[in-house]
Amino acid sequence: MSDAHSPCTCLICKDYGDRDRLENFQLRTIVHITEYGWSVVLVHPEDDVPGWAYTIGLWHSHGAPELAMFGGDVYEMEELLNALGRQTADGHAPKDGERRDGVVRGHQAAFREVDQRWYDPLFEGAAAFYRQPPPPMLQVVWPNGEGLFPWQPGTELPFRRSQPWLWLPPRQHPSNIWTQRL
Repeated sequence: MSDAHSPCTCLICKDYGDRDRLENFQLRTIVHITEYGWSVVLVHPEDDVPGWAYTIGLWHSHGAPELAMFGGDVYEMEELLNALGRQTADGHAPKDGERRDGVVRGHQAAFREVDQRWYDPLFEGAAAFYRQPPPPMLQVVWPNGEGLFPWQPGTELPFRRSQPWLWLPPRQHPSNIWTQRL
């Protein structure tokens, strides 16, 4: 569970008076979290919007930030988030600003804290599960084949746009497919 300074406000820890009216998604999420410690939500690509995946339950089970990844194959991102979830369960939760080797296709990943203004448009399942306040979330940013992150010189524009920069407040984020979701 989360620490005493930030109590968990999820559907498991707090009765909001609507447990008998939860949707199948919420019930399935509760079962996954109860059985495994977290759940991974997949958002499949649609039209010109790349897919993404995120966890629900790391905060509830381990007091650790939830994790999100964008722009890759959703099933690969699910595997990577599950691997990071197991590391978190073993006491090695990622931290904001950390870089960790060997996370994505043998490359390093960077972890950046997500600005909470992105929660409702991108992480609806987590927002509904935790209600308020939302728990901390880290974006797992992956590099291109040369090991460059989207913000580094030398990356191509399509790669830069495949992952939002959620550590920026929405008003500071370059206008693109991600800001259109707001």
